[in-house]
Amino acid sequence: MRPTILNPLFADVTALPGVGPKIAAFIGRAAGPRIVDLILTPPINMIDRSKRPKIEDAAFGELATFLVTVDRHDPPPKGRRLPYKVICSDETGFMTLVFFHARADYLKRALPEGEQRLVSGKLEEFSGGRQMVHPDYIADPSKPEEMPLHEPVYPLTAGLSAAVMRKAAAHALKRAPDLPEWQDGPWLQARKWSDWKSSLAAVHGPTSHEDLSLLAPARMRLAYDELLANQLALIMIRKARVKSKGHAIIGDGRLIAKAKAALPFELTNSQQHTLSEIFDDMRSPERMVRLVQGDVGSGKTIVAFLAMLAAIEAGAQAAFMAPTEILARQHLESLGALAQATGIRMEILTGRDKGAARLEKLQWLQDGDIDLLIGTHAIFQEGVEFKNLAIAIIDEQHRFGVHQRVSLTQKGARPDLLVMTATPIPRTLALTAYGDMDVSQITEKPPGRKPVDTRTIPLARLDEVIEGVRRAVSKGEQVYWVCPLVEESELIELTAAEDRFESLKEVLGDRVGLVHGRMTGPEKDAVMERFYDGDLSVLIATTVIEVGVNAPNATIMIIEHAERFGLAQLHQLRGRVGRSDKASSCLLLYKPPLGETAKARLNILRETEDGFLIAEEDLRLRGAGDLLGAAQSGFPRFRLADLSVHGELLAAARDDAKLIVERDPQLMSDRGEALRVLLYLFSRDDAVKLLSAG
Repeated sequence: MRPTILNPLFADVTALPGVGPKIAAFIGRAAGPRIVDLILTPPINMIDRSKRPKIEDAAFGELATFLVTVDRHDPPPKGRRLPYKVICSDETGFMTLVFFHARADYLKRALPEGEQRLVSGKLEEFSGGRQMVHPDYIADPSKPEEMPLHEPVYPLTAGLSAAVMRKAAAHALKRAPDLPEWQDGPWLQARKWSDWKSSLAAVHGPTSHEDLSLLAPARMRLAYDELLANQLALIMIRKARVKSKGHAIIGDGRLIAKAKAALPFELTNSQQHTLSEIFDDMRSPERMVRLVQGDVGSGKTIVAFLAMLAAIEAGAQAAFMAPTEILARQHLESLGALAQATGIRMEILTGRDKGAARLEKLQWLQDGDIDLLIGTHAIFQEGVEFKNLAIAIIDEQHRFGVHQRVSLTQKGARPDLLVMTATPIPRTLALTAYGDMDVSQITEKPPGRKPVDTRTIPLARLDEVIEGVRRAVSKGEQVYWVCPLVEESELIELTAAEDRFESLKEVLGDRVGLVHGRMTGPEKDAVMERFYDGDLSVLIATTVIEVGVNAPNATIMIIEHAERFGLAQLHQLRGRVGRSDKASSCLLLYKPPLGETAKARLNILRETEDGFLIAEEDLRLRGAGDLLGAAQSGFPRFRLADLSVHGELLAAARDDAKLIVERDPQLMSDRGEALRVLLYLFSRDDAVKLLSAG
């Protein structure tokens, strides 16, 4: 149960004064639907009205506040659609306040002739004079509270004004209760941080641009709260998993020996080290939950296959799940020779299997006649029953949700789980997303792989690039051409995949194919299969090929408007070529002039092929929010913490969370009770539910 002290914060924003359903929908888009979402959305800027120049000294176009005397009202002649003017002055000069569609009675009350008023806004030059159109504020100098000197600026969305958002946030803050302190006292004192509520007020009430800094004490305090909630939840989830007994899987090594003998290469040291970690996990009676990170082409599939053989040696079954049908079929093909050499029975199950053929496969699986089942999400559908599933492997982890992961592991009696990703993840991000798993990294590439020659080329040289593609295709080479959009947009002048497809078809005829995110799965698979089989020479694509097709013949990767892509994404795309012993190249086409960040990004890519180094640099250059993008939906989104700035706080939160769980596993102490409030505050209540489930 959520602590009752938090109930006011978990009400809908419509509970705030002046927020009806229409405004609530806008606030929902900008921050979230609940009051707690508003208080956890920090301002992104501030308006400073503390500058008080004289009229003569004020700079045009700058925001300032003036103490003026109202000299006279100058209403427009009746029937003329002219602005209403009010002439004001101070000892240095005159200014005109200009109002369109004005109500004279209101202006006469607000600006009485002969009296002094504070007016705030931007001063403009007009016909040699000074004017202010529609001042932001008009206030009586004896009541200065009518005009705030500093105003926070929040993220907005179409239809939501800054004033409405500011008012809603102010009302939301009034609902913030005094909460019990969940942080360690000496730690707070050492950092000179104040309590939660005071920190919240400071973050929402900046009085200088330093107060907006991610390193301001109040912001650091709240970021640490958020990171601690994240780390504590992950450690509790992990503890609950470890408590769940698995099965010790002990093979005799005969199948693994046969497979290694059939391999045309030696395993790298990195692969062997990862395998020994996996085998240690499998031999333990506790359930394995391990993430294997490795660059594109680092040999994760072989590692997965050998892990599955260990389970098959022990008389059990293995499942290997891929995000797309074409990838599942490629795994089937690439592992076919090894399955033959070891004498195991391997089958594939995808959405394409229908009727009697599907029923037959399901029967074999249930009888234990299939040792290794490769497939798409079809594997965890109802009706798919294993005789004895001991290990489940998920390829390209971030393409599957947690629920799908859970569904697959429910196909056996607590099978070991190994998830793999070719997306190198910075250490800080791995901690926040996969802190509930053990992590192995495969850092070497198999011998014989040639580095990919990476070049940056301005789009003005497009004709030369197309001519180069024509020459390469005539020699039997294959080319990927990646575009950022599906179809031309008037708002963004980027070449759309469909337009590039049409223009290249004129040069190369029907050897050109197109895949993009708006096509159905089977449509995409059909085109990719033609490319894989060599029927197509050029595959034009949006980033749907970032994960997936392995065409060893493809030697050229062209990325149009490379400045629009993230570093890690460019690295992933480049990894689609250079998968054989042929020389490969990657051309990054960009539109000058490049911004500093874009320039740095493209330079890093030219200088290194180390995916882990690239991922760290990407996080530093772009911050976690941009880095994750839509595809990385498995990652937590932080509101107050920024991993590119608060990495040190994350490490401290990790250590603190470990200590908490060691000393007070059920969170029963005073601090433990307060930490339960923290977990609910940041919607990490799944962890609390695990406590009650024992």
